[in-house]
Amino acid sequence: MYLYVNGEIVPDHAAVISPYEHGFLYGAGLFETFRTYGGRPFLLKDHLTRLRQGAEEYGLCLPDDLEDEVIRAVAELLKANELKEGYFRLNVSGGAEGIGLTAEVYENPRIIIYVKPLPVVQKEEKKLQTLKVRRNTPEGSVRRKSHHYMNNILAKRETGASGDVEGLFLTENNRLSEGTVSNLFFIKQKTIHTPDASCSCLPGVTARFVLELASALGYQVKEGSFHPKNMRNADEIFVTNSIQEIVPVFLWDDRTFPGKEGRITCELQSAYRRAVQSAKKQQGEQGETSNE
Repeated sequence: MYLYVNGEIVPDHAAVISPYEHGFLYGAGLFETFRTYGGRPFLLKDHLTRLRQGAEEYGLCLPDDLEDEVIRAVAELLKANELKEGYFRLNVSGGAEGIGLTAEVYENPRIIIYVKPLPVVQKEEKKLQTLKVRRNTPEGSVRRKSHHYMNNILAKRETGASGDVEGLFLTENNRLSEGTVSNLFFIKQKTIHTPDASCSCLPGVTARFVLELASALGYQVKEGSFHPKNMRNADEIFVTNSIQEIVPVFLWDDRTFPGKEGRITCELQSAYRRAVQSAKKQQGEQGETSNE
């Protein structure tokens, strides 16, 4: 596979980092994962807004033209790897700053964009398994999509390799948080509930977009701190992330739910697909205009 490393497309075996890289030594790094539709990144502006917010807290200087850089790199990576669509990870780390923590701003961060093929088959529905390991608190003001991933690694090892099972984190004070690689939603009496930032969950880009879709469809949405008992009698449960989109839950521990038959979940999935098609159409029109 080919990667994008600080402005160049290189074979993955030739991509190297310094042993003094602070993203490696101290976890001084952030990343965003997204996928393409029609060869273009979806919700890229939202991903980059979250990345910039994290970079400001971490002291990572990002290029002013990062959006244009990512769009160019994505197109080049798809071509180099002979892919029509892809699963991308945009990674920004502190750079080679030597041994020892620094109080200075990272002025020369390393930007790497990874790509791999999308799953051939997306999961139609999943099982949700409450984890024994608890969700740790954020390292800073809110949870960032950072290199500090030990909590998630432990969660993945607890649920095993099956892609059909998503681990469910609870906080130390026994509140619903999020999935191992997803944001959590449950529906009760046509109100869509999701844990808020006080529950140590990542402010998900796809999760926010789904809440906007739900509001546009006329559903009440409620973000807050919820005890597991608040979800036990839910009408439907689903999880979201940028690669898998909206995935219904048919089993949570020993409780069954409608899964892919859930009416509101299906309605949201349809709205998501319409938004994707609208974005593809708009991008196509912009491409035609630029070629005129």
